[in-house]
Amino acid sequence: MESIFLFFKGVNQMSITEFILLGFGDLPELLALLFLLFLVIYIVTLAGNILIVVLVIADRHLHTPMYFFLGNLSCLETCYTSTLLPRVLASFLTGDKTISVSGCMTQFYFVSFFAGAECYLLAVMSYDRYLAICKPLHYGTLMNARFCLQLAAGSWINGFLAVIIVIFLMLQLTFCGPNEIDHFYCESTEMLNLYCNGTNQIELVITILAAIFTLPPFVLTMMSYVCIIVTILRISSTTGRQKAFSTCSSHLIVVTIFYGTLIIVYLLPKTNTLRELNKTLSVLNKVLSLCYTVLTPLVNPLIYSLRNREVKEALSKAVIKYPFFLT
Repeated sequence: MESIFLFFKGVNQMSITEFILLGFGDLPELLALLFLLFLVIYIVTLAGNILIVVLVIADRHLHTPMYFFLGNLSCLETCYTSTLLPRVLASFLTGDKTISVSGCMTQFYFVSFFAGAECYLLAVMSYDRYLAICKPLHYGTLMNARFCLQLAAGSWINGFLAVIIVIFLMLQLTFCGPNEIDHFYCESTEMLNLYCNGTNQIELVITILAAIFTLPPFVLTMMSYVCIIVTILRISSTTGRQKAFSTCSSHLIVVTIFYGTLIIVYLLPKTNTLRELNKTLSVLNKVLSLCYTVLTPLVNPLIYSLRNREVKEALSKAVIKYPFFLT
């Protein structure tokens, strides 16, 4: 992947050839525990999301718009997690915290790409649920196969377009140093601190793009769920109402964590008071980043898919048909 950005080295004559990702180096006594924790999270995340993708593809009963989008989300989360956690685990295991400039740019590109795509994909999924619950008579007509493909493709394309502009601007500037990034991955805010000058334009572009790629889908998602909740309140069955509320509340928790942490990290103004609390801000940035890069890919399969009756039935049939998966 690093070769993608080697072409641009002639444009960006960098005095720095590699970065040092400090990560969680300020917690040396917890490194072994953190390694085991991140390893378990990575394995569970991969297993859960890959399982959803396989079931959606293999079981024809899951060939519906909702599970098509869930399959896209699981595929995205698998790639998202694999962009980050293997590098973090390797640094825990070997102690090597260095990463080449091209490798850092590549990691930043894919992390931003998947985050941008997920913002719109979550909004698309909430819109799908809105049509299914609030407009059931028109759902089959509106959410046809062609429209589903367009919505999914649009989410992926939006993620691509968002970051390519930032990457182009970043490659025009020169890194001066120091070469230490106080984060567990190549995060844009920390990377901008290493440039010689001229970062105001990039900071403005990142803020504008973050607003475009988080606020509209977040508002659309909230509006969809408000309409869904209003419709649920009209359900006469108490059991049905409780089940629907349970599902919606779970979705809202995950959506709020994902969008909320992104908005805090990239849209809150960096005031002088905040800059004076640099160390505290850096720790907070890492914690919030863990929420949208590690936590949401872990819980999404459980919240959106593995609790669904159709998925449980598909999994049971797969286990009966292929019992060797249990051995």
